[in-house]
Amino acid sequence: MARPAGDPKRTNRFARDFAINKYLYLMIIPVLVYYVVFHYAPMYGAVIAFKNYSPVKGILGSDWAGLKHFYDFFNSYYFLRILKNTILISLYTLLFEFPAPILLALLINEVRSKAFKRTAQTITYMPYFISLVVICGIITDFTNSDGVINRLFMLFGYDGQAMLQKPELFRPIYVLSEIWQRVGWESIIYIAALMSIDMEQYEAARIDGASRFKQMLYITLPGILPTIAIMLILRMGNLMNVGFEKIILLYNPVTYETADVISSFVYRKGLLEFGWSYSSAVGLFNSVINLALLITANWISRRVNNSSLW
Repeated sequence: MARPAGDPKRTNRFARDFAINKYLYLMIIPVLVYYVVFHYAPMYGAVIAFKNYSPVKGILGSDWAGLKHFYDFFNSYYFLRILKNTILISLYTLLFEFPAPILLALLINEVRSKAFKRTAQTITYMPYFISLVVICGIITDFTNSDGVINRLFMLFGYDGQAMLQKPELFRPIYVLSEIWQRVGWESIIYIAALMSIDMEQYEAARIDGASRFKQMLYITLPGILPTIAIMLILRMGNLMNVGFEKIILLYNPVTYETADVISSFVYRKGLLEFGWSYSSAVGLFNSVINLALLITANWISRRVNNSSLW
């Protein structure tokens, strides 16, 4: 039978635990304050999505609009386009970018030369620390009509037009640049997971005659599978959150057809066209979808391999 909230035994147990670990409790206070101030308090602003928000009247004084902005969005010309683009870019990124750091970590783990291993890690980490504006500038310059990549493709029959001016090439360029920029940094967590695998398992496998490929298949991959599952759950929770910064820096009106996603649409409607309520409704819709995906991925992972966030 559940104890009531004011159970003295539970209170005494918490008091004893606080007395023993008081410094740990004090250390967590800044983290709690951060989440309350920057993550939970701003959630109050979500009510803008249900109002005709006016900065002069404020959130409370603005007229109530109900679900009007959601209806307008669902019935608009842009709804299917930006939903399709967001899903496709997210799925392509998940399909090609998510496994890349896992493969890199496995390859680095198989390297025996420490000098080569450190060099490879440093080279693959570097793009992550370059400013996104610089990254997008490099991509734009390399794919221009006189860019290095463009000239290279012209040797194989490409027509020479700037690649970012072609809607059908935007998604491949975006996904490939994501792999280049993030593969080294995201491999760190998998390399750390590899370090925790018991080396005696490899010794036993070698005694039994297992090749290095079979050791990787039956020891290494199962050893990092819980980490892969947790990272996949976190990725699923952000599946619809295609970063608008990179999209905005790379796209143009010519490529809106394949490049415009929910986050970039919210940016244009909210900040450039001052449609605060409408953009808030679109953003809230996106957040609800992400929450549903996160819960679903967590449930599936818990049922399949007993690894989950909660």
